[in-house]
Amino acid sequence: MDNSPLQVLTVPTAPYPDQRPGTSGLKKKVYVFQSRRNYLHNFIQSIFSSIDLRDRQGSTVVVGGDGRFFNRTAIEVIVQMAAANGVGRVIIGHHGIMSTPAISCVIRKYKAIGGIILTASHNPGGPDGDFGIKFNTANGGPAKEAVTNKIFQISRTIEEFAICPGIQVDLTTLGKQMFDLENKFKPFTVEIVDSVESYANLLRNIFDFAALKEILSGENHIKIRLDAMHGVVGPYVRRILCEELGCPTNSAVNCVPLEDFGGQHPDPNLTYAADLVDSMKEGQYDFGAAFDGDGDRNMILGKHGFFVAPPDSVAVIADNIFCIPYFQHTGVRGFARSMPTSAALDRVAKATKIELYETPTGWKFFGNLMDAGRLSLCGEESFGTGGDHIREKDGLWAVLAWLSILATRRQSVEDILKDHWLKYGRNYFTRYDYENIDIDVACEMMEDLEILIAGKSFVKQRFAVEDKIYQVEKADNFEYTDPVDSTISRNQVHTLLSCGLRIIFSDGSRIIYRLSGTGSDGATVRIYIDSYEKEQIFEDTQVMLAPLATIALKISQLHHRTGRSGPSVIT
Repeated sequence: MDNSPLQVLTVPTAPYPDQRPGTSGLKKKVYVFQSRRNYLHNFIQSIFSSIDLRDRQGSTVVVGGDGRFFNRTAIEVIVQMAAANGVGRVIIGHHGIMSTPAISCVIRKYKAIGGIILTASHNPGGPDGDFGIKFNTANGGPAKEAVTNKIFQISRTIEEFAICPGIQVDLTTLGKQMFDLENKFKPFTVEIVDSVESYANLLRNIFDFAALKEILSGENHIKIRLDAMHGVVGPYVRRILCEELGCPTNSAVNCVPLEDFGGQHPDPNLTYAADLVDSMKEGQYDFGAAFDGDGDRNMILGKHGFFVAPPDSVAVIADNIFCIPYFQHTGVRGFARSMPTSAALDRVAKATKIELYETPTGWKFFGNLMDAGRLSLCGEESFGTGGDHIREKDGLWAVLAWLSILATRRQSVEDILKDHWLKYGRNYFTRYDYENIDIDVACEMMEDLEILIAGKSFVKQRFAVEDKIYQVEKADNFEYTDPVDSTISRNQVHTLLSCGLRIIFSDGSRIIYRLSGTGSDGATVRIYIDSYEKEQIFEDTQVMLAPLATIALKISQLHHRTGRSGPSVIT
């Protein structure tokens, strides 16, 4: 057997122009990573090269993914390149699987220099699906724009990458694996860890597990239904909710992570989690939840399929925040929401005299506020909710937060939400997604729309639909100045990193247009509609927002310009 040190190679390569990370990393079709020579290697080298060599040497990096197709192939390359780039230790989830919230937790626990997360979040998987790579920094959160811009610039000029092809890692066995490399004094270490345990320990220190166990398996327990959608959350749900908190095993469905998510779209919304919605409508379950591919998103349902809109979810958690022991100890430093998210949280913040921050879409903006000690709870309308325990949105945390509220208040999900609306009024909110639009068409539409709303005559313009009249009070292109470091985020239509174009009416209603950078193919145009009502609080959302939806389509001419007759998804 050859015990000589493993050779480190420097391999010539040529750059690709399309490796700009979006709000959730680099996402492409699997075939792009498979068919383009060194496409994966180039991007991984760009990540390592963005870190100063002195910081890389001997450092720890965390690696894991949602188990989608190409996950194991990518992990092998990342380990080989980490070793060749001076990293001292790589921590990997068992079988290469670890949820995004758990990776954030492990980065922070082991004081790693960062983590590489292999996920395309809620996008489809399998050989014909999507694959993604996201870099999280030492705080456990997504890399800031300065870092992702640096990675992109390096990727455009890369000429070579370093790799140690002799390293072969066993992902199935827990424990340490050591490798001797040429020109390295210390062995390179790969540590395969339990994917659930560190994260579960963190949750035990946040929630009252005894109270949760009582409501889930005690004498007067509620019945719940959890759908992991064959994503990464399955093992976490089984271990924490079923084994530890006593839920019947059949409470949790689709808990085996699959490379293609069972052929489904692992996106927890009313369209793609239709099986959960249907099972909840039957009335046998009191609480339901679904999770996305990598475990950072969630959808909450009450009995008979009562839907909790994400902006309402974070607002209810905020109003009941001291049902969670963690916040009894830490206090509440601030609330935050992304700009497109409805203003429901703002009303709780105002009533409780807690600071409210409105940020662009992207969890990194929340992370900056958390690191500065200014933020405790935040949410995005795209089914993301979280606290300052990590630096990612956290689907399972949100579910345990809701269960903590149910355990304290002993009301149904529907009654809790209706009480909330009676107390604060209701922000009716919806989002229309137009997916896979030609990028040039989408950008041109947004640019023309920006010119239109910036015109002096647009403000004060009146729009009449049926018996309702809406007058424009303000229209702009959202900008955010970070209160921590004073960095400015502006609308960047041409890069698909769009903060959003806002039209605000005199009654406080809003229409927001935004390009999303979370897709792998084409652009997604999103229209968000938010309208506040103090009296009419128990009506159908789509009926209440129909006049504003008509105005939104009229102003943008979206159907005409894109050739689409309607949205791909309504949430």
